[in-house]
Formats: sequence, structure tokens, C-alpha cells
Amino acid sequence: MTTWSQFTQEAPSIAALFLRRHQATRNLCMLGTVRADGSPRISPIEPMIFEDMLVLAGMPHTRKFDDLARDPRFCLHTATVDTEVTDGDAKLFGTVTDVSDEAVHRRFTQMLFEKSGFDIREEKFDHFYVADLTGASTVEVDDDHLDITVWKPGRGETVVQKR
Repeated sequence: MTTWSQFTQEAPSIAALFLRRHQATRNLCMLGTVRADGSPRISPIEPMIFEDMLVLAGMPHTRKFDDLARDPRFCLHTATVDTEVTDGDAKLFGTVTDVSDEAVHRRFTQMLFEKSGFDIREEKFDHFYVADLTGASTVEVDDDHLDITVWKPGRGETVVQKR
């Protein structure tokens, strides 16, 4: 399993762009999952980095979590509103593991309360998904070309220019 710190060590520019875009949209990303019939689903989500894990948790009984329970593959895309993509965008790919450790859940909800005032400390998670990253990419506009940076675990970052 690729931890968040392993990812940031192997793909520092992708991680930095992801975090910049993630913070610029107040944590909003778009989550791509696979529906039961095999078609794609795009859903909003606010992923969080917690204890070296990228956590994909949220409101219970949502279709995106039903999708992940059935097929753990996902794509996470930073929310983009600029058609010129002047601030870049990032995509993270991987699979999820449903962590059932209630001590982890308690620490997460306490951190969430301390950080935001949002209090779900007494609630139980239907799912507490943690990402295992299997790839990532970014797109950045540079004058007359695009820089596309790609990462796979253990291979570092590769930059491809498109003109």
C-alpha cells in the first residue's frame, strides 16, 4: 500500500499541485467510481489526509460508497473551474481499503471536529475508505505547451510535453 508520505516522496510535484488545488477548492474533488452496470459515476467528495492516509469518507448511504464496496478502483480529480487550466489540475488513481478500526475513526472524527467544528464524533462510519495510490498525473500549461507529469509507484515522476 502506498502511504501518503511515500507518494509525496516519489511524486513531489504532483503531490504539491494536488494539495494546492485541493486547498484552493476548500477540499472539493471529483471522485470517479464504477457503477454496478459498469458505467462511470462522478461524485463530489472532500478527501482528507489523516495519519499518512488519504481518506475518502463521507455521508453514509451514498452511491459512490456502494460503488467502492463493489469495485475498489477510483480516480480522484481536483475540481477545475478554469477552462484555461492556468493553475493546473491533478488526478490520483488507485484502489480503496475499508478500514474498520474504530480507534482510527475516533481519532479522525476528533481531528475533524478540532479542525472544522463539524461534530460527528458519536456517529459510526458505514465505510471509512483509505486510498492505495497506484498512479497520478498532473497537467500544467506552460506558454506554448502542456507539461503532463505522470507517476507510478517506485518509478518517480516522468514529464511529457505536448505542443
